[in-house]
Amino acid sequence: MTTLYRTFLATQVTKGRLAGLGALGALAVLLGVAVGAGDRTDPVTGGIGLVSSYGLALFVPVTTLVFASAVLGEPNEDGTLVYLWLRPVARWRLVAVAVAAALTVALPLVVLPMTLAAAATGAGAGLVVATLVATSLATLAYAGVFTWLGLRARRALLWGLAYILVWEGFVARAGGTASLLAIRAHARSLLARLADGPPDLVEVSLATSIAVPLAAATVALALTVRRLSHQDVQ
Repeated sequence: MTTLYRTFLATQVTKGRLAGLGALGALAVLLGVAVGAGDRTDPVTGGIGLVSSYGLALFVPVTTLVFASAVLGEPNEDGTLVYLWLRPVARWRLVAVAVAAALTVALPLVVLPMTLAAAATGAGAGLVVATLVATSLATLAYAGVFTWLGLRARRALLWGLAYILVWEGFVARAGGTASLLAIRAHARSLLARLADGPPDLVEVSLATSIAVPLAAATVALALTVRRLSHQDVQ
């Protein structure tokens, strides 16, 4: 399993990806400094706005998409998945190791800079803890969903961006059932609740904001295992 884990890591971690996504993380910290140096009348609202509009809306999902969609998607498209598929390893273990490898890279790349950005706003420890929890949970949920997408669809990166920009960016913002099916909406609600933010950002209960992303990750991973067990690998 250790060898398999290292193989997944090696295929994901490239200088280009780390440089590009690392720059987005550095930008998050700079934005946090700018918010902290700006209007100090309500730093909590300003900090939540930054974490929500930049972190949860863009940086967290895009970064997770890049790694999670590639961890099984790239081997599936280039034909090397058969070598992993033929290993005497249970399919659920194979999926678990793949997701663990994706999270190993994605979590520090998004959680650390967003937490630093939250601290730089000067909004206090409440926002820092809320950012740490919300971004970690969102990354976990996106990792499950995008790992499945990478195995299920060709050009998964484009489909993932469509989900992030169209569904979560426009459709889900209309509210109602659509927002309940968006990971971002639940992560934003969790962020606002934990940081004592504006009530208009709270769309669901605390329990729901935690349970739905975890359920999304669980269902997506189950679908990934099923897909890997039944598809023809060549």
